[in-house]
Amino acid sequence: MRSVAAEGLPAVRVLLPERHQDARGFFSEVWREDSMAQAGINVRFVQENHALSRAVGTIRGLHFQVGPAAQGKLVRCLRGSILDVAVDIRHGSSTFGRHCSIILSAENWKQVYVPIGFAHGYCTLEPNTEVFYKVTAYYDPASERGLAWDDPDIGIAWPVKGENAILVARDRAYPRLSELAMFFPFASYPD
Repeated sequence: MRSVAAEGLPAVRVLLPERHQDARGFFSEVWREDSMAQAGINVRFVQENHALSRAVGTIRGLHFQVGPAAQGKLVRCLRGSILDVAVDIRHGSSTFGRHCSIILSAENWKQVYVPIGFAHGYCTLEPNTEVFYKVTAYYDPASERGLAWDDPDIGIAWPVKGENAILVARDRAYPRLSELAMFFPFASYPD
């Protein structure tokens, strides 16, 4: 499995699992602890999530959890495709407020590891897109927070116009980066 830093955010890792193909189809090791450790990702996953988004232009995010429930995420797309986005919200980081985006698809087979201290979200590019992700802490509604998906100070180039984006009301109401509390001091969550 190859691992490269995401453009602009070295703490976010893009993983490229090999697919071994033959007449039957393919086989791929999509998670392997020793390969992840070699890539500098030394985490323990405790929960797996699977999301289906029926419509193109569905945005989920930008989400994160705080305190002991803060999560690192390993994200991949099983069907369809997404524009996956991570935003550095670690106060004091040289990349604070910067984001990276990458297309994850069933076809390109890429995965993204988003560490603690980053807000995460994605937008569907195809109908009936399925996203699967592992997390390092259990879902805790009391610890869930978010960042405005359309904050102009972050400047994410989403593939859908704001009025056409499909979001739940909660995701439309999150604060901008300039209004966000200091949940992740960089000294506690370095690269």
